[in-house]
Order: sequence, then structure tokens, then C-alpha cells
Amino acid sequence: MKKMWAGRTAGELNQIADKFNASIPFDQRLYREDITGSMMHAEMLAAQGIIPVEAKEHINQGLEEILNDLDSGKMKVDPTAEDIHMFIEEALTEKIGEEGKMLHTARSRNDQVALDLRMYVKKEITELRELLADLIDSLTDKAEEYKNTVMPGYTHLQRAQPITFGHHLMAYSMMFLRDIDRLGDVYKRTNVSPIGCCALAGTTYPTDRRMEAAGLGFPEISRNSLDGVSDRDYSVELLSALSILMMHVSRLSEEIVLWSSWEFKFIELSDDFTTGSSIMPQKKNPDMAELARGKTGRVYGDLMTLLTVLKGLPLAYNKDMQEDKEPVFDAVDTAKITLQVLAPMIHSMRALEGNMMKAARKGFINATDLADYLTKKGMPFREAYKITGSIVAECVKSGTVLEELPLETYKTYSDMFDEGLYDSIDLMHCVERRNSEGGTSVTSVEAQIEYAREKLQADMGEK
Repeated sequence: MKKMWAGRTAGELNQIADKFNASIPFDQRLYREDITGSMMHAEMLAAQGIIPVEAKEHINQGLEEILNDLDSGKMKVDPTAEDIHMFIEEALTEKIGEEGKMLHTARSRNDQVALDLRMYVKKEITELRELLADLIDSLTDKAEEYKNTVMPGYTHLQRAQPITFGHHLMAYSMMFLRDIDRLGDVYKRTNVSPIGCCALAGTTYPTDRRMEAAGLGFPEISRNSLDGVSDRDYSVELLSALSILMMHVSRLSEEIVLWSSWEFKFIELSDDFTTGSSIMPQKKNPDMAELARGKTGRVYGDLMTLLTVLKGLPLAYNKDMQEDKEPVFDAVDTAKITLQVLAPMIHSMRALEGNMMKAARKGFINATDLADYLTKKGMPFREAYKITGSIVAECVKSGTVLEELPLETYKTYSDMFDEGLYDSIDLMHCVERRNSEGGTSVTSVEAQIEYAREKLQADMGEK
């Protein structure tokens, strides 16, 4: 088949070279953006007197029919086409005749694909932010449910200080709120129209780039035509933002895997989000969390792919840039399906509060509070620290916990101990006294929940 760019060359490729060169297997998903952009391009051409109004009407009627036929499945994308732009232009010319050949006036596939990809990224960012909002809602609702549930807080994966499960979950809400912000920032820099940059140098036709941009929902145009066709910064930014997002997903997933194990048994996942073993009937595997953790690596790989594709390219467009789409598509698809699974998994998750409290008591995580009790009575902290460590060692040796150690035993370490120590080391009291802004007390967690909901509403608008 002769290519539409035939002229300087014969327009024919070796069969393997043709397959190697084609992007239709993956860029066909841009057909809606391509057609929408083309319809606005025809509007601008007619408004500027570059093509007849009647031709514009025939072009847009034909494009609308093609769009409807592709949406309904009546028309299939030709897998032998070179790319989605050529397929649609050929389908249009076949449908309306010679007027279809006017559509490509004052543009190039270089600015055309740059436009399509920006339109696609804008749409996907909007959907990703909505999915993130659903996940934050699930985490925040669950945090409110368990704002009084005491559990061990960890450093070095060692039990450290008492916190609440609600406090722990709100840490992830804060991470994902930042991800929404990051995606919003990417959207701002994506929201710039490259159409009209043409191949690299602009055009001699009296085009109105700003009219075309505004008609497609872009408030700004690229100010340099070389940059307009070669800029993929927004795609790199998107994959960077998605990599950070997936890192947060992976950290949460890792904790879900740990918490649902028999060694922790802090949570119970719904059967809807677990699988079993083919030979071990007792197993309930957190496969969805494990997959979310694993899929993070794919998105990291997509980011490195795109950075590597772009790193040595001279201006302006190079065929290497055809490789920009698949990593973007893959990262977006991966992040979206992961978020779609994670939100309802969190929503249906149940905390095993008794196990959390048991672990908190056995971890001596109120030892710092015991040392603080002595310090507030006038003992230097380092001395209080040493005495508390000795008491913990005795508890470990005798198989008891700080709350159950008799007062007489405490007094053998210091006369400063009295009955008030038991109030100081009560785990719920330990939590409640950590009422500094951002801390783990119930009132502090409630404030975090209120902040998250208000910020989410401000970021997303009324839902």
C-alpha cells in the first residue's frame, strides 16, 4: 500500500520495516482525541478563510460519523495503517472524497500527535484524581471508624510508641492528598496547545492558533514551535507523579500484607480481595495488595523508559518519540486499575482491635511515658531512661508487662514512683496525651480527618 507521504520516496516499505515503523497497534486509543482535534482544526481553517466553509461542514460531518462508528464498533481500526492520524485521514477521504484532503492544511503529524497526547493526558489526570479521591475517602472513613483503636507505632519495624489505627491510616491520606496536588500541577503544564506549530517551524497560512486552542479547552499555546512539537516534559512529569503515587500505594500494600499475616493479625481483608491456595486450604492470601506492591515496579520502569527515550534527542521531532506513548498508556492503566482495587479493599477491611491492643501492651511501647513520668518528677532524663530500661528487662524476664508490675517492684528502682505511674502508662492515656497538632490523640486525628475532607473538597470541588 502506498503511503500518504509518498513523493520524495516511493512510499513503500519492506514488510518488516513497515511493521517496525507502525504505531497503529497502540496509538489507536487516541482516535477520539485525534478526531476532536481535527474537527476544531477544520473550524479554524474555515474561520480564517483557508478552506471553504462548505468543505469544513463536510469534513466535520464525516469525522463525526467516523467517531460514532468507532465508538459503536461499526468501524474497526485498520491494523495495516501506519498510525491513527493516517487511518482517520484516509477514512475521511474515502467517505467524503477530495475535500478530506484539505484537513491536513497548516498542520503536521508532529503537532497533531503532540496535541492528541496532551488531550489524552489531561483526560486521564482528571480520572486519576477522581480515583485518588475515592481512595482518600475510604482511608479517611476508616480512620474515623478506628480513631480510638490503640496499636503499636513502629520504627525499624520494632514496636516504638502507642498510636491509634486511625492515626496510622491518616498518614496515607496525607500522602495521597499530595499526589492529587502533584497531578494537578502536571495538568497545568499539560494544558498548553501545540497545534499550529506544524512540523517544527510554524506555517505560512494565516492560522489562529489561539482560537483552535480555546476551542479544545486549552487556555494557552506553546510559544516556540520547535518546543511545541518536541516537548514531552508533561509526560515525564505525569510518570514521575505516578511513580510517587505508586510508591505510596506500595508502602500501604506492604503494611496490609504484614497486618493480615498470622504474625500480626491486625486486620481482616474481605474475601472479595483475597485468594486461596490450590493445596493449602487454610490460606487466605492478600494477592491484591501484593499485586499493587508489584505493579509499582512497572510504573517505575515506564518512567525510566521515557526518560531514556528523550535524553539524547536533538530538536525537533524524531521518530524515537513514537516510543513516548506506550509507557504513558501503561503507567496510566496500571495506576488506574490499582486505585480501583485499593479503595474498596480499604473500605471493606476490618481491624482486629483486640490483637492490636495485645501487641501494644506486649511491646512495652509505653516505656517512654514511664521515663517521662520520672523526668516530670525531677529526675534527669538519662537516669530515667536507664531505670526504665532496667524495669523493661525485668518484665521481659518475668513474662509480665509494665501495667501489671506491682508498685513495690517499681519502688525498688526509685522512691519517686507512686500510684500515679499507672495512669501515666495506661496506653489510651498515652495516646490521648499526644495531643500536639498532627499527633495521635483522638482530637488530633479528628482534626486531621476534617482537614483531609476539606482539602479534598477544595481540590476536587463538590462531588
